[in-house]
Amino acid sequence: MVTGRDFIITSLQPWNTEIGSTIKNTALEISKQNRVLYINAPMNWLEWRKASKEKKERKIQQINSNMWVVNLPFSVLPLNKIPFTWAFDKVNKINNKKIATGILKAVNDLNFHDYIHLIDTDIYRSQYLKEMLHPILSIYYCRDFVVGVDYWKKNGSRLEPLLAAKSDIVLANSSLFAERFKKYNPKTYTIETGVNLQLYDATIDRDTPADIKDIPHPIVGYTGMVIKLRLDIELLYQVALQMPNIQFVFIGPTDEAFDTHLLHQLTNVYFLGKKEVNQLPAYIQEFDVCINPQIVNDITIGNYPLKIDEYLAMGKPTVATSTHTMQDIFSKYVFLPTGVNEYIESIQKAISEIGDKTKQKDRITFAHTHSWTNSVNKIYKAIEESEEKL
Repeated sequence: MVTGRDFIITSLQPWNTEIGSTIKNTALEISKQNRVLYINAPMNWLEWRKASKEKKERKIQQINSNMWVVNLPFSVLPLNKIPFTWAFDKVNKINNKKIATGILKAVNDLNFHDYIHLIDTDIYRSQYLKEMLHPILSIYYCRDFVVGVDYWKKNGSRLEPLLAAKSDIVLANSSLFAERFKKYNPKTYTIETGVNLQLYDATIDRDTPADIKDIPHPIVGYTGMVIKLRLDIELLYQVALQMPNIQFVFIGPTDEAFDTHLLHQLTNVYFLGKKEVNQLPAYIQEFDVCINPQIVNDITIGNYPLKIDEYLAMGKPTVATSTHTMQDIFSKYVFLPTGVNEYIESIQKAISEIGDKTKQKDRITFAHTHSWTNSVNKIYKAIEESEEKL
């Protein structure tokens, strides 16, 4: 157990993100035993121009007795349109120096010392922070294949291996990611993420949300980003079209592809929009079956879908596209189809399990092995093993 230590976390994700966040939950769990300084990344120049005076002020927000979030009061220079590698790296180093100076000021204000730096997939803005912050331990945490996204392909695919190689520890939230990073750093550990067991508590009887109350059962439901990059939109259309007596409900923000798709013409498909995180369990409670119809690509094949743990913690029969991570971790508790016909068959089987108390209990018990405490304890074990070898 790692206790009484100081942690600095730099992340792609701002603290006030509106969606459920692995890094936020990890930070909060770490703060139960250690002090944590979470850095809200500086705005880009366009965001800075539009920001209010209040947002431009340096601010340290205390989250709990052991945790603080710092807003850095400046913008950073834009990077991705720089055509030359040498120029990109030079500007990125300038940005890193500016960020490091802001972090060190907060470190001094809060009297942090001998700190561990956890970099949450922040490839550009944290690229040189090990050299500039001099942490006692530097950890790179990859929990998504961001270099598969267009924005990151050119420079991210070049810089992520460099960042992983010079880190003292690399964490990955799937075995597929871990195998990739072991080529750059042998001190790579697989860390499964967790689920908020207090929020997704199946024993709580919640009020039915008004916008789902009149939707007939059985309901097959999804929560999360409803975007073509991650979900198989054509598969969903065919499945919903061929199962007219099943209602398909999607909770979450949609992209243009979903907004304009023929799915909206089907009377058994409902898009209920974005909800607050604390509202999601009430919707999942109303689902008879939960789904995660991912499209298989470089981004999704190895990622760890947090929503699966949330579904299982609520005891729900679950159907999800077969990916490396799903097969590796969830195959005993989730139906894993690969195409339209298998999806239809799996949903029918999942519906037949509604009311099966034994299977419901098994799902909940399994989800509880993925608590945030267990997840962070794996991080602590990696830190302890690394420090023993120093």
